[in-house]
Amino acid sequence: MKQRWTHSRRHRSGGRRTAPELRRLVLRLAAENPSRGYRRIHGELAGIGYQIADFFCIDTVLLHRLCVLFLIEHATRRVHLLGVTAHPSGAWVAQQARSFLTDLGDRAAEFRFLVRDRDSKFTGVFDAVFASEGMRILRTPVQAPRANAIAERWVGTARRELLDRMLITNRRHLTAVLTQYVAHFNHHRPRRALHQAAPLRSLPPATPSQPHVRRRDLLDGLIHEYAQVA
Repeated sequence: MKQRWTHSRRHRSGGRRTAPELRRLVLRLAAENPSRGYRRIHGELAGIGYQIADFFCIDTVLLHRLCVLFLIEHATRRVHLLGVTAHPSGAWVAQQARSFLTDLGDRAAEFRFLVRDRDSKFTGVFDAVFASEGMRILRTPVQAPRANAIAERWVGTARRELLDRMLITNRRHLTAVLTQYVAHFNHHRPRRALHQAAPLRSLPPATPSQPHVRRRDLLDGLIHEYAQVA
């Protein structure tokens, strides 16, 4: 039942593969900096400015399929919900890209690369929108979801924490719950890659006394947030 309602992807066998351009860049950084470990090289990649785009799909209670377009900033793991639609045409995808860059404003200059898979919904027009801002498009190998692992992990997290536990009625409903979840993820949910901080929130200073903690419920109690209160 869970697999049917959430349209879970099957795990594919095979080792981890990386886009050739990205692989060459990693090898270059390793060769030029032999004393640096993989975590330092990972940090350099984050500093260069990577964004990762992907799709996933959800079936509603009436078995209407909805597709979600999102983007993740590699350095901070900040998630951007670009749009939800039942008809992910090339024109729609390109328009979401334009709207995103408009909202991003001057921050677009911080990013030099966009990583995406070879989904046919990502058309040449979509790539051209980001290329017009000076970004280079890196496409992952065919049938290699691990090459886009950051996006795959976020989809898995969203399914486990939210979508596997809720029946979606329509596009407006899915947009509303994902908007709330993305805000929770960006501003509150701890991330191991960020040393338990959230993408847009630093950890508060440690307190020697017993703190008073307040709980805030989201999405009809599916998600709990905790914060210190005076």
